[in-house]
Amino acid sequence: MKIAVDAMGGDYAPREIIKGVEKALDSFDIEIVLVGNKEQLDKYVREKDGLTIVHAKDVITNNEPPVAAIRKKKDSSMAVGFEMLKRDEVDAFLSAGNTGALMAGSLFNIGRIKGIDRPALAPILPTLNGATILLDAGSNTDCKPINLFQFAIMGSVYAQKMLNVENPKIGLFNIGAEEEKGNELTKQVYDLIKNSHLNFIGNVEGRDIAYGVADVVTCDGFVGNAILKSMEGTASVISSLLKQELQKNIFTKLGAMLIYGALKNIVKKMDYTEYGGAPLLGIKKPVIKAHGSSKEKAIFNAIRQAKTIVEMDVISHIQREIELIGDDISAAK
Repeated sequence: MKIAVDAMGGDYAPREIIKGVEKALDSFDIEIVLVGNKEQLDKYVREKDGLTIVHAKDVITNNEPPVAAIRKKKDSSMAVGFEMLKRDEVDAFLSAGNTGALMAGSLFNIGRIKGIDRPALAPILPTLNGATILLDAGSNTDCKPINLFQFAIMGSVYAQKMLNVENPKIGLFNIGAEEEKGNELTKQVYDLIKNSHLNFIGNVEGRDIAYGVADVVTCDGFVGNAILKSMEGTASVISSLLKQELQKNIFTKLGAMLIYGALKNIVKKMDYTEYGGAPLLGIKKPVIKAHGSSKEKAIFNAIRQAKTIVEMDVISHIQREIELIGDDISAAK
Protein backbone atom coordinates (compact mmCIF):
# COMPACT_ATOMS: atom_id res chain seq x y z
CA MET A 1 0.00 0.00 0.00
CA LYS A 2 1.25 3.46 -0.91
CA ILE A 3 -0.07 6.72 0.56
CA ALA A 4 0.74 10.21 -0.72
CA VAL A 5 1.09 12.92 1.94
CA ASP A 6 1.07 16.65 1.25
CA ALA A 7 4.20 17.71 3.13
CA MET A 8 3.51 21.43 2.75
CA GLY A 9 -0.10 21.62 3.95
CA GLY A 10 -1.00 22.73 7.47
CA ASP A 11 0.17 25.17 10.13
CA TYR A 12 3.18 23.08 11.17
CA ALA A 13 4.36 21.86 7.77
CA PRO A 14 6.71 20.43 6.83
CA ARG A 15 8.44 19.42 10.07
CA GLU A 16 5.47 17.97 11.97
CA ILE A 17 4.14 16.32 8.83
CA ILE A 18 7.48 14.57 8.36
CA LYS A 19 7.61 13.45 12.00
CA GLY A 20 4.14 11.91 11.67
CA VAL A 21 5.14 10.18 8.44
CA GLU A 22 8.31 8.74 10.00
CA LYS A 23 6.35 7.41 12.95
CA ALA A 24 3.83 5.80 10.60
CA LEU A 25 6.60 4.12 8.60
CA ASP A 26 8.01 2.70 11.85
CA SER A 27 4.57 1.38 12.84
CA PHE A 28 2.89 0.17 9.64
CA ASP A 29 3.83 -1.95 6.64
CA ILE A 30 3.22 0.80 4.09
CA GLU A 31 5.01 3.06 1.65
CA ILE A 32 4.65 6.85 1.82
CA VAL A 33 5.28 9.47 -0.83
CA LEU A 34 6.01 12.91 0.62
CA VAL A 35 4.98 15.59 -1.86
CA GLY A 36 6.56 19.02 -1.49
CA ASN A 37 9.51 21.31 -2.07
CA LYS A 38 12.50 18.95 -1.96
CA GLU A 39 14.91 21.67 -0.87
CA GLN A 40 12.84 22.34 2.24
CA LEU A 41 12.08 18.68 2.95
CA ASP A 42 15.74 17.66 2.80
CA LYS A 43 16.36 19.79 5.92
CA TYR A 44 14.21 17.45 8.02
CA VAL A 45 13.87 14.11 6.23
CA ARG A 46 15.99 11.16 7.29
CA GLU A 47 16.62 8.37 4.80
CA LYS A 48 14.05 5.70 5.55
CA ASP A 49 12.79 2.49 3.94
CA GLY A 50 9.44 2.99 2.27
CA LEU A 51 9.80 6.78 2.00
CA THR A 52 9.95 8.63 -1.31
CA ILE A 53 10.00 12.36 -1.99
CA VAL A 54 8.27 13.82 -5.03
CA HIS A 55 9.19 17.42 -5.72
CA ALA A 56 6.50 20.08 -6.02
CA LYS A 57 7.73 23.67 -6.02
CA ASP A 58 4.47 25.47 -5.13
CA VAL A 59 2.19 25.54 -2.08
CA ILE A 60 -1.53 26.35 -1.91
CA THR A 61 -1.99 28.55 1.15
CA ASN A 62 -5.13 28.85 3.26
CA ASN A 63 -5.92 32.39 2.10
CA GLU A 64 -6.01 31.55 -1.63
CA PRO A 65 -9.29 31.08 -3.55
CA PRO A 66 -9.60 27.27 -3.61
CA VAL A 67 -10.82 26.68 -7.17
CA ALA A 68 -8.42 29.16 -8.77
CA ALA A 69 -5.50 27.82 -6.74
CA ILE A 70 -6.03 24.17 -7.62
CA ARG A 71 -6.44 25.03 -11.32
CA LYS A 72 -3.51 27.44 -11.64
CA LYS A 73 -0.93 25.90 -9.32
CA LYS A 74 -0.37 22.67 -11.21
CA ASP A 75 3.00 22.19 -9.51
CA SER A 76 1.70 22.63 -5.97
CA SER A 77 2.08 19.79 -3.47
CA MET A 78 -1.68 19.30 -3.39
CA ALA A 79 -2.15 19.26 -7.17
CA VAL A 80 0.76 16.83 -7.65
CA GLY A 81 -0.66 14.56 -4.94
CA PHE A 82 -4.02 14.48 -6.69
CA GLU A 83 -2.37 13.70 -10.02
CA MET A 84 -0.61 10.70 -8.45
CA LEU A 85 -3.90 9.45 -6.99
CA LYS A 86 -5.66 9.94 -10.32
CA ARG A 87 -2.99 7.87 -12.11
CA ASP A 88 -3.23 5.09 -9.47
CA GLU A 89 0.37 5.65 -8.42
CA VAL A 90 -0.84 5.81 -4.81
CA ASP A 91 -3.82 4.30 -2.98
CA ALA A 92 -4.79 7.38 -0.94
CA PHE A 93 -3.96 11.06 -0.56
CA LEU A 94 -3.71 12.99 2.72
CA SER A 95 -3.39 16.73 3.28
CA ALA A 96 -3.69 19.19 6.18
CA GLY A 97 -3.85 22.08 3.74
CA ASN A 98 -6.56 24.35 2.31
CA THR A 99 -9.89 22.52 2.78
CA GLY A 100 -11.61 24.24 -0.14
CA ALA A 101 -8.74 23.41 -2.49
CA LEU A 102 -8.78 19.80 -1.32
CA MET A 103 -12.50 19.63 -2.08
CA ALA A 104 -12.03 21.27 -5.49
CA GLY A 105 -9.09 19.03 -6.37
CA SER A 106 -11.05 15.94 -5.38
CA LEU A 107 -13.96 16.89 -7.63
CA PHE A 108 -11.87 18.07 -10.61
CA ASN A 109 -9.20 15.36 -10.56
CA ILE A 110 -10.85 12.29 -9.01
CA GLY A 111 -14.59 12.80 -9.32
CA ARG A 112 -17.62 11.66 -7.37
CA ILE A 113 -18.97 8.17 -6.90
CA LYS A 114 -21.78 7.60 -9.38
CA GLY A 115 -25.08 8.51 -7.74
CA ILE A 116 -23.56 10.81 -5.11
CA ASP A 117 -24.59 14.44 -5.56
CA ARG A 118 -22.12 15.97 -3.09
CA PRO A 119 -19.18 14.59 -1.14
CA ALA A 120 -19.02 15.18 2.62
CA LEU A 121 -16.27 15.61 5.19
CA ALA A 122 -16.74 12.95 7.86
CA PRO A 123 -14.67 13.49 11.03
CA ILE A 124 -14.88 11.05 13.93
CA LEU A 125 -15.79 12.80 17.18
CA PRO A 126 -14.80 11.43 20.60
CA THR A 127 -17.86 10.83 22.81
CA LEU A 128 -18.70 9.40 26.21
CA ASN A 129 -19.63 6.05 24.65
CA GLY A 130 -16.83 5.84 22.11
CA ALA A 131 -17.09 7.81 18.88
CA THR A 132 -19.59 9.40 16.52
CA ILE A 133 -19.17 10.17 12.81
CA LEU A 134 -20.39 13.64 11.84
CA LEU A 135 -21.15 14.56 8.25
CA ASP A 136 -21.06 16.96 6.62
CA ALA A 137 -18.48 18.95 8.61
CA GLY A 138 -17.95 21.83 6.22
CA SER A 139 -17.94 20.86 2.54
CA ASN A 140 -21.53 21.90 1.77
CA THR A 141 -23.07 24.87 3.55
CA ASP A 142 -26.33 24.78 1.58
CA CYS A 143 -27.92 21.37 1.18
CA LYS A 144 -31.01 19.71 -0.22
CA PRO A 145 -32.79 16.81 1.52
CA ILE A 146 -31.19 14.28 -0.85
CA ASN A 147 -27.72 15.45 0.22
CA LEU A 148 -28.31 14.78 3.92
CA PHE A 149 -29.92 11.44 3.06
CA GLN A 150 -26.82 10.44 1.09
CA PHE A 151 -24.58 11.66 3.92
CA ALA A 152 -26.45 9.30 6.24
CA ILE A 153 -25.96 6.38 3.84
CA MET A 154 -22.24 7.01 3.45
CA GLY A 155 -21.84 7.57 7.18
CA SER A 156 -23.52 4.25 7.92
CA VAL A 157 -21.08 2.38 5.67
CA TYR A 158 -18.11 4.25 7.13
CA ALA A 159 -19.21 3.45 10.70
CA GLN A 160 -19.49 -0.24 9.85
CA LYS A 161 -15.96 -0.36 8.50
CA MET A 162 -14.13 2.13 10.73
CA LEU A 163 -15.95 1.77 14.05
CA ASN A 164 -16.84 -1.91 13.57
CA VAL A 165 -20.53 -1.23 14.25
CA GLU A 166 -22.75 -3.83 12.58
CA ASN A 167 -25.93 -1.73 12.34
CA PRO A 168 -24.99 1.91 12.99
CA LYS A 169 -27.52 4.19 14.68
CA ILE A 170 -28.23 7.20 12.48
CA GLY A 171 -29.32 10.51 13.98
CA LEU A 172 -30.48 13.70 12.27
CA PHE A 173 -29.17 16.86 13.93
CA ASN A 174 -32.04 19.09 14.98
CA ILE A 175 -33.17 21.66 17.55
CA GLY A 176 -35.45 19.16 19.26
CA ALA A 177 -36.06 15.44 19.51
CA GLU A 178 -39.69 15.55 18.34
CA GLU A 179 -40.40 14.48 14.76
CA GLU A 180 -42.13 17.75 13.83
CA LYS A 181 -39.19 19.92 14.98
CA GLY A 182 -36.84 21.83 12.72
CA ASN A 183 -36.93 23.68 9.41
CA GLU A 184 -38.25 22.42 6.08
CA LEU A 185 -34.92 20.79 5.25
CA THR A 186 -34.75 18.65 8.40
CA LYS A 187 -38.45 17.73 8.19
CA GLN A 188 -38.02 16.41 4.65
CA VAL A 189 -34.79 14.60 5.50
CA TYR A 190 -36.46 13.02 8.53
CA ASP A 191 -39.04 11.33 6.30
CA LEU A 192 -36.41 10.18 3.80
CA ILE A 193 -34.24 8.46 6.42
CA LYS A 194 -37.22 7.15 8.38
CA ASN A 195 -38.56 5.37 5.29
CA SER A 196 -35.16 3.92 4.32
CA HIS A 197 -33.38 0.75 5.43
CA LEU A 198 -31.08 2.72 7.75
CA ASN A 199 -31.19 2.24 11.52
CA PHE A 200 -32.69 5.69 12.15
CA ILE A 201 -33.10 6.80 15.78
CA GLY A 202 -34.67 10.17 14.96
CA ASN A 203 -33.59 13.70 15.75
CA VAL A 204 -30.49 14.33 17.83
CA GLU A 205 -29.87 17.58 19.72
CA GLY A 206 -26.49 19.22 20.21
CA ARG A 207 -26.17 18.12 23.82
CA ASP A 208 -26.77 14.49 22.81
CA ILE A 209 -23.79 14.17 20.45
CA ALA A 210 -21.13 14.20 23.18
CA TYR A 211 -22.96 11.35 24.94
CA GLY A 212 -22.64 9.17 21.83
CA VAL A 213 -26.36 8.48 21.39
CA ALA A 214 -25.81 7.94 17.65
CA ASP A 215 -23.01 6.32 15.66
CA VAL A 216 -23.62 8.75 12.79
CA VAL A 217 -25.07 12.27 12.87
CA THR A 218 -26.05 13.89 9.58
CA CYS A 219 -26.45 17.62 8.96
CA ASP A 220 -25.47 20.31 6.47
CA GLY A 221 -21.88 21.52 6.38
CA PHE A 222 -22.58 24.90 8.00
CA VAL A 223 -24.11 23.27 11.08
CA GLY A 224 -21.59 20.42 11.08
CA ASN A 225 -18.58 22.70 11.05
CA ALA A 226 -20.05 24.72 13.93
CA ILE A 227 -20.60 21.50 15.92
CA LEU A 228 -17.06 20.30 15.20
CA LYS A 229 -15.36 23.56 16.18
CA SER A 230 -17.54 23.95 19.29
CA MET A 231 -16.69 20.47 20.52
CA GLU A 232 -12.97 20.98 19.84
CA GLY A 233 -13.05 24.28 21.70
CA THR A 234 -14.96 22.84 24.64
CA ALA A 235 -12.53 19.93 24.96
CA SER A 236 -9.57 22.33 24.88
CA VAL A 237 -11.09 24.59 27.56
CA ILE A 238 -11.88 21.65 29.86
CA SER A 239 -8.33 20.36 29.48
CA SER A 240 -6.89 23.81 30.28
CA LEU A 241 -9.17 24.25 33.30
CA LEU A 242 -8.14 20.88 34.68
CA LYS A 243 -4.46 21.81 34.41
CA GLN A 244 -5.02 25.17 36.09
CA GLU A 245 -7.02 23.74 38.99
CA LEU A 246 -4.68 20.82 39.59
CA GLN A 247 -1.61 23.07 39.69
CA LYS A 248 -2.99 25.65 42.15
CA ASN A 249 -1.11 24.48 45.21
CA ILE A 250 0.79 21.59 46.74
CA PHE A 251 -2.40 19.78 47.76
CA THR A 252 -3.99 19.87 44.32
CA LYS A 253 -0.67 18.77 42.81
CA LEU A 254 -0.54 15.79 45.17
CA GLY A 255 -4.14 14.95 44.29
CA ALA A 256 -3.29 15.16 40.60
CA MET A 257 -0.50 12.64 41.10
CA LEU A 258 -2.97 10.20 42.69
CA ILE A 259 -5.43 10.40 39.80
CA TYR A 260 -2.89 10.93 37.02
CA GLY A 261 -3.82 7.73 35.19
CA ALA A 262 -7.53 8.57 35.15
CA LEU A 263 -6.86 12.15 34.03
CA LYS A 264 -4.62 10.93 31.24
CA ASN A 265 -7.39 8.61 30.00
CA ILE A 266 -9.95 11.43 30.08
CA VAL A 267 -7.72 13.76 28.09
CA LYS A 268 -7.03 10.99 25.57
CA LYS A 269 -10.74 10.29 25.09
CA MET A 270 -11.40 13.98 24.39
CA ASP A 271 -8.48 14.38 22.00
CA TYR A 272 -9.60 14.72 18.36
CA THR A 273 -6.08 13.90 17.17
CA GLU A 274 -6.63 10.29 18.28
CA TYR A 275 -8.91 9.83 15.28
CA GLY A 276 -6.70 11.42 12.62
CA GLY A 277 -8.47 13.30 9.87
CA ALA A 278 -11.76 13.43 8.03
CA PRO A 279 -12.22 11.47 4.80
CA LEU A 280 -14.02 13.16 1.94
CA LEU A 281 -16.72 10.54 1.47
CA GLY A 282 -18.38 10.38 -1.93
CA ILE A 283 -15.13 10.76 -3.88
CA LYS A 284 -14.09 7.78 -6.03
CA LYS A 285 -10.74 7.34 -4.26
CA PRO A 286 -9.58 7.84 -0.66
CA VAL A 287 -8.89 11.51 0.16
CA ILE A 288 -8.30 12.45 3.80
CA LYS A 289 -8.30 15.97 5.26
CA ALA A 290 -6.16 16.33 8.35
CA HIS A 291 -6.78 19.23 10.73
CA GLY A 292 -4.92 22.40 9.75
CA SER A 293 -3.18 22.50 13.13
CA SER A 294 -2.10 18.85 12.97
CA LYS A 295 1.18 17.89 14.57
CA GLU A 296 3.03 14.57 14.58
CA LYS A 297 0.37 12.61 16.49
CA ALA A 298 -2.54 13.81 14.35
CA ILE A 299 -0.67 13.12 11.10
CA PHE A 300 0.30 9.65 12.32
CA ASN A 301 -3.32 8.83 13.14
CA ALA A 302 -4.55 10.32 9.87
CA ILE A 303 -2.17 7.99 8.00
CA ARG A 304 -3.44 5.08 10.09
CA GLN A 305 -6.96 6.13 9.13
CA ALA A 306 -6.07 6.28 5.42
CA LYS A 307 -4.52 2.83 5.68
CA THR A 308 -7.69 1.41 7.25
CA ILE A 309 -9.94 3.03 4.63
CA VAL A 310 -7.91 1.38 1.88
CA GLU A 311 -7.72 -1.99 3.64
CA MET A 312 -11.45 -2.05 4.39
CA ASP A 313 -12.25 -0.97 0.83
CA VAL A 314 -14.63 1.69 2.14
CA ILE A 315 -15.05 3.41 -1.24
CA SER A 316 -16.25 0.23 -2.98
CA HIS A 317 -18.68 -0.53 -0.15
CA ILE A 318 -20.18 2.96 -0.47
CA GLN A 319 -20.46 2.47 -4.24
CA ARG A 320 -22.32 -0.82 -3.78
CA GLU A 321 -24.64 0.66 -1.16
CA ILE A 322 -25.54 3.56 -3.44
CA GLU A 323 -26.23 1.14 -6.30
CA LEU A 324 -28.43 -1.05 -4.09
CA ILE A 325 -30.67 1.79 -3.03
CA GLY A 326 -30.64 3.63 -6.33
CA ASP A 327 -34.44 3.59 -6.59
CA ASP A 328 -34.82 5.16 -3.15
CA ILE A 329 -32.40 7.93 -4.10
CA SER A 330 -34.11 8.57 -7.46
CA ALA A 331 -37.48 8.83 -5.72
CA ALA A 332 -36.04 11.29 -3.19
CA LYS A 333 -34.76 13.74 -5.81
